[in-house]
Amino acid sequence: MVSTTKNVIHVDGLTKVYRSQKAVDDVSFKIHRGEIFGFLGPNGAGKTTTIKSILGLIRFDEGEILINGKNAVGEGKIARQWIGYLPERVAMYRNLTASQNLSFFADLKKVDSLNYDSILAEYGLEDTGKKKIRDFSKGMVQRLGMAQAVIGNPDILILDEPSGGLDPRGVRLIRNKIREVKSKGTTVFLSSHILSEVQAVCDRVGIIHKGKLVAEDSVAALGKKLDLKPMITVQVEKMTSEISSAVNSVKNTDSVNIEGNTIQVVCDASTKAEVILAIAKAGANILNLQTEEPSLEEVFMRYTEG
Repeated sequence: MVSTTKNVIHVDGLTKVYRSQKAVDDVSFKIHRGEIFGFLGPNGAGKTTTIKSILGLIRFDEGEILINGKNAVGEGKIARQWIGYLPERVAMYRNLTASQNLSFFADLKKVDSLNYDSILAEYGLEDTGKKKIRDFSKGMVQRLGMAQAVIGNPDILILDEPSGGLDPRGVRLIRNKIREVKSKGTTVFLSSHILSEVQAVCDRVGIIHKGKLVAEDSVAALGKKLDLKPMITVQVEKMTSEISSAVNSVKNTDSVNIEGNTIQVVCDASTKAEVILAIAKAGANILNLQTEEPSLEEVFMRYTEG
């Protein structure tokens, strides 16, 4: 029976020490039911240590982890039955076929009556059921790993670098699968270095740096906290000195960059109209206008700089 606890994963004061070095230092966060939570950080920041602590793969030194209200240490066997897991380095039995590997994981999860050919087709692996894993490419193994992670429709899906080794088509497939499982009520904990993918699917993100959680919120909210502003890109038919002077005379802009017939201005929303009006009054024929909101990359770099 699946718990109805609001906080599916609750990490409180997690600390893990390796040889007097704190890999994770008093980290606390909550993942709400039905959301996709992105977990980000530079290499060595403590992401994998946190994930392994949640899964019970390592023992942590201080803190508490609750999974659907169950203690991950004292009630770990119960807590982990709700989890589907895709590790950063997917390991399959190389001498077995794709179908045999899926059957093995299904047996571990006590799931039966599965159509393995149908599952493989969902992940772009049709006609590979009898092919041994030793003949698979890295991307094929990655997609098979995702397929095994969702066997049994887990309540919680923990994905560590799910797009690793995938081509653009594979990245899109995994992104769509993440959205699909969310639509069915699954809570997703996603760790990835591909920030554009995280921004595309995640409801909230947590950023860990040097073992400490330095930020936790939606990308938009974190951008506001950092006072990051959108960038307006205006393409005009012909650039003139009058247009250039008009743009540069607008107050309260953070930056103005003019290259050829393209003008890029970073400013807040209230100044955007003034910029466009100034360009128009200077006699410009505006061909295209775009507004780009602050990206997760900007947020990430600001919280982890230094």
